[in-house]
Amino acid sequence: MNPESRLLAFVAAMTRLAQAHAGDEDRLVDGATPLMKELLAHDDWLPTAMAAAHPQHYQQHLLYGDPLDRFSLVSFVWGPGQKTPVHDHTVWGIIGMLRVSECAQRYERGTDGRLTPDGSELTLRPGELDIVSPTRGDIHVVRNALADQVSISIHLYGGNIGRVARHVFVPDSGEVKNFVSGYSNALAPNLWARSSA
Repeated sequence: MNPESRLLAFVAAMTRLAQAHAGDEDRLVDGATPLMKELLAHDDWLPTAMAAAHPQHYQQHLLYGDPLDRFSLVSFVWGPGQKTPVHDHTVWGIIGMLRVSECAQRYERGTDGRLTPDGSELTLRPGELDIVSPTRGDIHVVRNALADQVSISIHLYGGNIGRVARHVFVPDSGEVKNFVSGYSNALAPNLWARSSA
């Protein structure tokens, strides 16, 4: 398969999967996992514009948004040392490493609202996956594993993640802030990066 066809093949297969198993998280995640592994097995398909780092903050580029908001595919480009706040997703997600490496630390939220680390920090290398969802563990902080290189991961979500209402957490205080992430390429000429009417 030529590089230009890889993303199209993934989107076509994911669309068929979403049509067959709408609303069934387990079947969607199980079916999407091998599709993600196949996409990540080749590092020759990501458009250059979707791999560009920003010197001050990570970039979240929309690669494809399903017109019915059943899924979205996003490239996360991490400049050296960049990281997210502690956050959730509220939908299922499969995170796959394409280039270099990133680290993720999961958190549990106690009855008092405070967060505590849940297990050890996970390090993803090219081809490796992590899964998040409200039923499997949904709160984490993610960072570039390296302080001197750009890292890129590919994220598949069970919704249009740029329009999903989510939460940022302050671990020490338990404070919760609402946010909608949008996309770094929101001005790109595609339907799915726009705000809902």
